[in-house]
Amino acid sequence: MTAFDPNLARGGWLRWLSLTPAARAPDGPGDHFDAHETYDGKVRRRQRTLEDISRFLLTHGLPIMPFTLDVAHDVITGSNPALVKLLAARVAEPAPVTLSWLEEALHTTGSKEGSAQILSLVHQLEAALAAFGRTSVAARYATSNYSSALQAHVADLGETDVGSSDAILELAALARGMMERSRDIEGELARSEREVRALQKSLADARRDAEIDHLTGLPNRRAFEAVLRREEDSTRETGEPLCVAFCDIDEFKRINDAHGHDAGDRVLRAVAQSLATISDDRCHVARHGGEEFVVLLRGRSLDEAWAVLDKSRATLAERKLVNRSTDRPFGQISISAGIADVHAYGDAREALRAADRALLRAKECGRNRVFKSTDIP
Repeated sequence: MTAFDPNLARGGWLRWLSLTPAARAPDGPGDHFDAHETYDGKVRRRQRTLEDISRFLLTHGLPIMPFTLDVAHDVITGSNPALVKLLAARVAEPAPVTLSWLEEALHTTGSKEGSAQILSLVHQLEAALAAFGRTSVAARYATSNYSSALQAHVADLGETDVGSSDAILELAALARGMMERSRDIEGELARSEREVRALQKSLADARRDAEIDHLTGLPNRRAFEAVLRREEDSTRETGEPLCVAFCDIDEFKRINDAHGHDAGDRVLRAVAQSLATISDDRCHVARHGGEEFVVLLRGRSLDEAWAVLDKSRATLAERKLVNRSTDRPFGQISISAGIADVHAYGDAREALRAADRALLRAKECGRNRVFKSTDIP
């Protein structure tokens, strides 16, 4: 990967490397512009920002995806000064800027907590939209019924033998006007319903994106913890068994050191795909962070869950993976895992700690194996 070279960059690159607020790109939060700035000036400024974002991604060989675009925007505009500092230090080493490193850097700068707050707001907005949608539907039906009833009365009024009374004619005209306004309101409410449905879909998509690990495509830790809480409560009521496991890629640092971080990312995706093959509505697989994954198995005893996970481990260990960039084999890629029965402990957190201890024991005993929590003292 080509390291960042400030000599190849124009002002935009120097802005994101600078640590001073004065050097931030003009699209950063809190920046102020001349109120008389022309439309063409605004377009040029935005175009420069887009060019800087593109250059950032291309220089570091990063894929174009929502996650990297958000990161690039935060860096270019100075929205996340802590990340800018970490990035500048990383480039100065020099060291590669990879997806995995960016993920860890965001965790270090506390962006994860900010994402959680945003996700909470998304949930609240979804609830508010759902309530508004129900109110809008009820109002539209009420308006439609009122319009139909009013139309019937106007028809009756027109058939009544009342001569040419001006008062009756004026009343009929007013009633027709009310009918037209009711139809307009009904149409506006119908449009509001469509807009609410579109917003609900956008929010649902955003919520799903917030719960997906960008590198592997698996659910992320936040999504897994929500499923764990739900499944724990449900299985305690039904009496079904529930097991949780920690899985860790063996000697992952060796892979990164020997083949580079980009290749390490590809290995992470390969392991994720392998584990995902056992996932279904009663088996949930997620990336917990770094090279660690978590698995939740419902309806299987500890021995049965161990057998499922151990088969997946053996299948992965038999694969012959090759670094496509160099045609060099990675050697054996394996995982170690620890698994625990959730209901054998006071709560899911305690079971997770037991599974983690079993994982450590599996590592100590030679790796490429699955240990049950009952196998350790």
